[in-house]
Amino acid sequence: MNSFKTLTKKEWLLWSISEAVVIASNIISGKIDIVNLMATVIGVTALIFVAKGDVLGQVLTLIFSALYAIASWRFHYWGEMITYLGMSAPSAAAAIVSWLKNPYEKGKNVVKIHRLKAWETALMIVLTIAVTTVFYFILGYLKTPNLWVSTVSVTTSFLASYLLFFRNSYYALAYAANDIVLIILWILATISDISYLPMIFCFVMFLLNDLYGFISWKKREGEQGI
Repeated sequence: MNSFKTLTKKEWLLWSISEAVVIASNIISGKIDIVNLMATVIGVTALIFVAKGDVLGQVLTLIFSALYAIASWRFHYWGEMITYLGMSAPSAAAAIVSWLKNPYEKGKNVVKIHRLKAWETALMIVLTIAVTTVFYFILGYLKTPNLWVSTVSVTTSFLASYLLFFRNSYYALAYAANDIVLIILWILATISDISYLPMIFCFVMFLLNDLYGFISWKKREGEQGI
């Protein structure tokens, strides 16, 4: 099935606006960086399809993770680089397998939504605390700029990746929280280098798309009888 053909008029509008904003921000910065441009364009496209529960979204997330890690590496945001290469990318790869194995209807790209069991919730809490603690010391050792903000970004990224793997609607709220953290993080980076301005607009658009994703998944929960 052609995933783009499944987009509604509202989704085409949201995607078009998102792309226009991130492309314009690359131009306005006056320093068009091909990695930043590709990362932002692919990133907002990925979110549209993740919001639809379409596995294409995870494939694009995998590509975005690699590009975003490069952008983070260049500014020494080690937390972002490690998180996206060591957690978000592998999680997206695992989610591709999980989503393909759990379609809502055979022959369609829409994933079956899952409500977390008690043990899955408990595991999420334990792992989140462990990951946050370990990364705090790793990032501190690497002298990561804006340590506390970077650490919170790791926490929210892990929560989002965990929930996305388990096909749970609340992944979108975790990512929305992460978007807010990253907007702050890249504002701080842009103060030093204007070429990172597109990253701010990228995550503003991510925030809007993730909020739409939450609404979309909650609506789909009702359709699937979750």
